[in-house]
Amino acid sequence: MPPTSESPEQRVPEVEQIAREAEAYDGAAPLDEATGIALRRHPERVRTWVDADGFALLVGSELTLVVRPDARGRGRGRDLLERALADLGDRELLAWSHGNHPAAAALAAGHGFARVRDLWVMRRPLDDDLPALVVPDGVTIRDYDPADPADAAAVVRVNAAAFAAHPEQGAMDAANLAERMSQDWFDPAGLLLAVRDGEVVGFHWTKRHSPTLGEVYVVGVDPAGQGGGLGKALTLAGLHHLRDGGATEVLLYVESDNDPAVAVYSRLGFRHDAVDTHVQYRRA
Repeated sequence: MPPTSESPEQRVPEVEQIAREAEAYDGAAPLDEATGIALRRHPERVRTWVDADGFALLVGSELTLVVRPDARGRGRGRDLLERALADLGDRELLAWSHGNHPAAAALAAGHGFARVRDLWVMRRPLDDDLPALVVPDGVTIRDYDPADPADAAAVVRVNAAAFAAHPEQGAMDAANLAERMSQDWFDPAGLLLAVRDGEVVGFHWTKRHSPTLGEVYVVGVDPAGQGGGLGKALTLAGLHHLRDGGATEVLLYVESDNDPAVAVYSRLGFRHDAVDTHVQYRRA
């Protein structure tokens, strides 16, 4: 049966089941956070093509394509992609391959998509060799206060300044911040704020995927407040928080061409394996 293009409101359980099967098989979630939030909370913003073997989703200009593991190798991905492209015409599209699958690369090359961006996953164990936390003079690091609207405004402000050139993170506004904080994993104690002279100048938002796996979700430092080791201190404060809460491993996502960030994380013991690469393709 061919996939249908429709509102996903009635197809969310089916889409999520296929996504879970793909994640279990591939070792990487096929839906990124923004797509998952849109699917569950704003289905009117999502265009879908769904059948029993897989689905394609469009959120904004980003196309997501997933095929059940037991249905692969029979052209189902190609069929889903071509049906979606037939409906979408010549518009510009972006698509992620979470895990850099050869099949995704072949589909991209055969349908006019060029590789434009690599996002690395870097990991490290949280063991006894974690460096000691040294906070710069004049700076205090404290937990986020969900009862104080000034904290939310400060996180949005610092994030906008820190990620002005970042295509996804830099777009976070107050509404998007609230949506992220409404996720089951959010813990105010895991959002650490750096304060200097009464003003928030940076933050480290940590995330727990499981009792033993944590994430450096976002580290943002106001460019006006950079220097003196603030970014390193915030990163370490989050790592200590995760370890003290029972995590034994931590991961983070970083642009492969962000040499300064890769260098900082490497010095903190993070390593990148080639299989831990997410690739973005663009069709202009």
